[in-house]
Amino acid sequence: MADKLPFGEGASINIRPMFCGVNYQFWKVRMKIFMHSTNKGICETIENGPFIPQVKRYEVLIDKPSSEWTEVESKKAKFDWIAKNIITSALSCDEFFRVSQCSSTKEMWGILEVAHEGTNDVKRAKKHALIQEYELFRM
Repeated sequence: MADKLPFGEGASINIRPMFCGVNYQFWKVRMKIFMHSTNKGICETIENGPFIPQVKRYEVLIDKPSSEWTEVESKKAKFDWIAKNIITSALSCDEFFRVSQCSSTKEMWGILEVAHEGTNDVKRAKKHALIQEYELFRM
């Protein structure tokens, strides 16, 4: 029975869920719950992209040099690195190499979603195919 499980570990509140390329939907939900329980800022960086402090100079917003960041700005900017660490440490070798060149956690998450769920067009096509198959089903 244990051989059929797609994950090598049990559920834990302290250990991130591992993803070996099987059952992405299950892993995605567990990973979101794990990240929310770790820190809400981590989930925000996945949804919105990394926080980059900016300053207005000559009526234009530019990225603030890291030497000028406040303590709060440094903490918010660090969430992207924490999220990258959580995600990459939860992936198998093949999945890791799929996202290893990404510059942000948001980009990593997007690549994993497209690779395992497909784009919105693919999802819509699968849904319509299932509906059509259901409607054509005969006893």
